[in-house]
Amino acid sequence: MKVFSLPRRGSILVWTMAIQLALCGSVVFATDGTKACKLLSESVSERNVLNKLEPLAHKNFTVDATIGEDSYTYVFQLCGDAGGVAGAGVIQVDKKSPKTVTVIGQYNSTKAIGGSDWVMLIYNDGDHYDAHCSKEKRKAIVMISCSTSTDMGQLEVVMEDRERTSECFYLFELDSKAVCPVIQSHLSAGSIILIIGFCLLAVYLIGGFLYQRLIVGAKGMEQFPNYAFWVEVGNLTADGCDFVCRSQNREKAPAYRGLTTDALEEEPEERDDHLLPM
Repeated sequence: MKVFSLPRRGSILVWTMAIQLALCGSVVFATDGTKACKLLSESVSERNVLNKLEPLAHKNFTVDATIGEDSYTYVFQLCGDAGGVAGAGVIQVDKKSPKTVTVIGQYNSTKAIGGSDWVMLIYNDGDHYDAHCSKEKRKAIVMISCSTSTDMGQLEVVMEDRERTSECFYLFELDSKAVCPVIQSHLSAGSIILIIGFCLLAVYLIGGFLYQRLIVGAKGMEQFPNYAFWVEVGNLTADGCDFVCRSQNREKAPAYRGLTTDALEEEPEERDDHLLPM
């Protein structure tokens, strides 16, 4: 190949350009998933709803269902050819006759309605009914609901409402986290300060412990960083708390007065012999 015969710098340049082109091509392929859908009434709001479903693009969702004695396979693709049928967003395949394919809705006639955690996708202009719904065109409604634990759920057939004169439809359900609201977490200034404080405290304790253990060779409680300082701080804190919180003096005065030793000495006995009659 001529690329290998180029100088080293030229080869690197060629490979760089090739990689960039490949990346650009993959990006275009990824972002064109929902642009293939043609909205009945083009609007920014509906286009934004469709863009939320981008992760579901380029994938066929299939489900089997039995209606009476008939069994069908339904295929749905977001803004793409369902089952390889050109222009079809949802198709119905008769299991008894796999070549019999009925187009239920086309993605070139799309309507998208979105809520906080759901999207209703409507494909219109399907094949005409044979005898129901005044032989109007079929319509598919795909209800995509939020499920935080599911990337791409299983397609389910809810009902086919054709017992009416007009506005008949096929209703499908699909769960996906693509339509879930984005939950943004905001940290307050106090939370950030607390996180930083805890991180610094952890670094101080772990780093100080390793230093005391490995460098100083301390054992026991002396492995705690600045152990003597923190012990003194604890004692001072206890003294301060004792001084502030106590309302009485710790040295309480006695509740009663004791007698002095002088009061306990015996008084001299008074002699009254001179009062007696002679």
